Amino acid sequence: MKYKKKDRQNKLVEMIEETPFITDEELAKKFGVSIQTIRLDRLELSIPELRERIKNVANKNWNEELRALPVEEVIGEVVNLELDNLAISILDIKEEHVFSRNKIARGHHLFAQANSLAVAVINDELALTANAEINFTRPVKVGERVVAKASVIGQDKNRTIIEVKSYVQDELVFEGKFYMFRSAEK
Repeated sequence: MKYKKKDRQNKLVEMIEETPFITDEELAKKFGVSIQTIRLDRLELSIPELRERIKNVANKNWNEELRALPVEEVIGEVVNLELDNLAISILDIKEEHVFSRNKIARGHHLFAQANSLAVAVINDELALTANAEINFTRPVKVGERVVAKASVIGQDKNRTIIEVKSYVQDELVFEGKFYMFRSAEK
């Protein structure tokens, strides 16, 4: 359905408020316009590009700082963090993440996103993966966005159990249970 410019821009603002991580490409498809038209609309409306929106959401949602590793060592963009509770990161799959012959993401990138998020959620100076049970549920292709969600599901002595589920849109693509060693008793 084609919208008049003003209607499209109003709807664009609504969509970005509801789903701040939506890409210009996804918006262009939804509105049946070019990516450049979406970029011009965003510019006119003073809506930042996706990377900046991700950082803004992360800054609003973070009430704590990472302790077990620097944020730049987390694979993907951390967009939510509650230490010893939950964390969320986003990884856009690019050419450097995939096999050249079939454009499918190498599994170690999905594992690294999940594992680094499991380390990041630990409220301790030291967190190491002691064991992991993982399952890849479908291949991820170049151009797809992987949202990983880590939740602390158990603790005992010096170990924390973290469940990580990764999705492309609403489809589960990876799940894992990470048994993490931590230096401080909880």
